[in-house]
Amino acid sequence: MDWAWVFLGGGFGSMCRYGIALGLNRYELTFPLATLCANIVSCILLGFLVSWSLKSSLSPSMKWFLMVGFCGGFSTFSTFSNETFHLLQGGEVLYGILNIFISILVCLVAIGAGIYFGHLWLSNS
Repeated sequence: MDWAWVFLGGGFGSMCRYGIALGLNRYELTFPLATLCANIVSCILLGFLVSWSLKSSLSPSMKWFLMVGFCGGFSTFSTFSNETFHLLQGGEVLYGILNIFISILVCLVAIGAGIYFGHLWLSNS
């Protein structure tokens, strides 16, 4: 049943992110403000939920729905930030710094590879 909570939360988070994008796209901004806003809000929410779950009882279903599903659908950046924060807070500074650089570099390479293979595939179709 956990997968259903993740599925529902992820769908809801994705729709909220889409709503932010629709609301801000009408301004035709060059800067990706919608993504920045979604990332900031998602990080605040995930931090709140982590804190809430540590200090009181948050049911496993609600953790799956809100923390994994909603925040994951709204922004995967929140999870990245939370994990890096806990590494740094726990004294694992090297791992925290490596997580930042590796995540950014790997994601940039993955985007580049996706674009490259997409262009390659489309040009051969």
